[in-house]
Amino acid sequence: MMNRNPLVAMAALASFSTAALAGCAPQPERSDGPTDPRIDAIFADLAGERPGAAVGVVMGGEVVHRAGYGTAHMDHSIPITPGTVFDIASISKQFGALAALLLESEGRLDLDADVRGYVPELPDFGVPITARQLIHHTSGIRDWPHTMALGGIGFTDVISFEKILRMLYHQQAINFPPNSEYAYSNTGYNLLARVIEVQSGMTFREYTESRIFGPLGMTRTHFSDDYLEVVPGRAESYAPVAEAEGFQRMPNQLTALASSSLHTSIDDFIRWMRNYETGQVGGEEMLRTMVRPGVLTGGDTLDYAHGLAVGDYRGLRTFGHGGSWVGYRTNFVRFPEQNLSIAVFCNVADCDPAGRARRVAEVYIGDLMGPEPEAPEPEPDAEGPSLTAEQLREYAGSYRSPELDSTYDLEVDGEGRLVASHWRNDPSVLSPTGEDEFTGDQWYLPEVRFVRDGAGRVSGFTVTGVRVRDLIFERRP
Repeated sequence: MMNRNPLVAMAALASFSTAALAGCAPQPERSDGPTDPRIDAIFADLAGERPGAAVGVVMGGEVVHRAGYGTAHMDHSIPITPGTVFDIASISKQFGALAALLLESEGRLDLDADVRGYVPELPDFGVPITARQLIHHTSGIRDWPHTMALGGIGFTDVISFEKILRMLYHQQAINFPPNSEYAYSNTGYNLLARVIEVQSGMTFREYTESRIFGPLGMTRTHFSDDYLEVVPGRAESYAPVAEAEGFQRMPNQLTALASSSLHTSIDDFIRWMRNYETGQVGGEEMLRTMVRPGVLTGGDTLDYAHGLAVGDYRGLRTFGHGGSWVGYRTNFVRFPEQNLSIAVFCNVADCDPAGRARRVAEVYIGDLMGPEPEAPEPEPDAEGPSLTAEQLREYAGSYRSPELDSTYDLEVDGEGRLVASHWRNDPSVLSPTGEDEFTGDQWYLPEVRFVRDGAGRVSGFTVTGVRVRDLIFERRP
C-alpha cells in the first residue's frame, strides 16, 4: 500500500538519493605522501595560488614521492593533488603503441601490412605504409600541427580526431619514402588509432580501457574523444602573461587519439610506471619490444622505439617521453637499470618538466651519473641576400594549397618587406635567405622556396619544416 504521508516519502527519497550518490560520487582525494623534502625544493617555486605540477617517483618498486604543487583551477583556487587529472599530451603515444602490439598478439593486426588495407580512405601515395612505420615515425606522413597551422587552425581551436583524419585523407604527398628517414608525426599515431578501431571493432577509447587501463586499475584514465566531456578533477592549462605577471587560460579542445589527449593522474600513472616492472599488462616480452628501437631501411637504428624515446642521461640508460599541448607540459623518464621512474605533469607552459625530472633523478642516483653534458655552442645566423622592393614584387600574388584548401596573399608592404597574409593567421614577414628561398617570422613558415615554370615565372612555393616537407602552394592567376 502506498504511503501518503509526504514527510515519510521525502525522508525515504532523501535516504535513497544519499545512498545513490555515495555509490557514484568521486571519492575524496588522498593526501600527498610519501614526500621527500629534496624533491619539494625542486618544485617550491610552483607552490601556492598559481599553476603548478603533480609529481610521482617510484624507485625499487616503492613510491618514494607523490605530491601536488600549485593550483589546478585558478578560478576556484582548487589545489593540485596526486589525484588531479592532466592531459599528458605526447606521453600518450606509448599507450597507442602498446594497443597495437596487444592487437597484434590477438592475431587481429599485421604491423607490416599496408594500412590502406585497413583504412581504404587513406590516399594511395604510390608506396605501402605500415603500422610499424607509424609507430616509429618513419612513415613519411606529415605532422598535423604544422599542416593545420598552415591551414589557419589555431591550437586552441576545436581539433577533433575526425578533423585530423579528414585533413590526412586530402593529402597528396608524403615527406619521404617510408622507412627511409625519421620525422616525428602525430598524424601517424592518429592513423594508427583508426587502424586499431577498425581491427578491434571498438572505439580506441574502449579498446585501451578494456585492455590497458581497466586491468591496471587506472580508474581516472581515458583517451579524450569528446572535448566537451566533464572530467572530474581535471586541471586547467595556463600560460604566463609577462606584462601582467599573471596567467591566462589556454583552452584544450583537442581529441587526437593515440598521439595525445590521454587524461590521467599521477596516482594512476604510478600504476603504469610499475607495469614496466611487473609486466602485468603486455607481459615481459612485449615490454621488451616496447623499448626496442626502430631500424631504417639503410640499417640506421633510431633513438625512438614504440612511443618511447630511448637514450641515456649522464651515462645511464633511459627511456621515456615528453608532452606539450596548449598550457600542459609533461615528462616521463625511466632509468631501467636503477629501477627509477619519474613523472612530472604541469599545467603551465613554462614549467620545464624534463629539466625538473632530471633534477629529481639526480637526487636519487646522481652518484651513479657521469659528468653533466656541455651545452652546444649557438650557431651564428647566416646573412641572406638583400632584395629591393621591386625585386620582391616578383613574388607577390595569391597562392593556394589544394591539399589544405588554404590561401596566402603575398605583397610588399610600405617598409619594403615581403609579407604573407592569411585571413586566420598573423601576417608573416618573409626574409630572403638564398635564391628564391625565404624564411618567415612565424613558426609555420620556417622555410619557403619559390618554384618557377619553364618560362622562369614564379608559379608557386613550397613550405618545409622539420615535420612537413615540400607542401605545395600554387600561384593563382
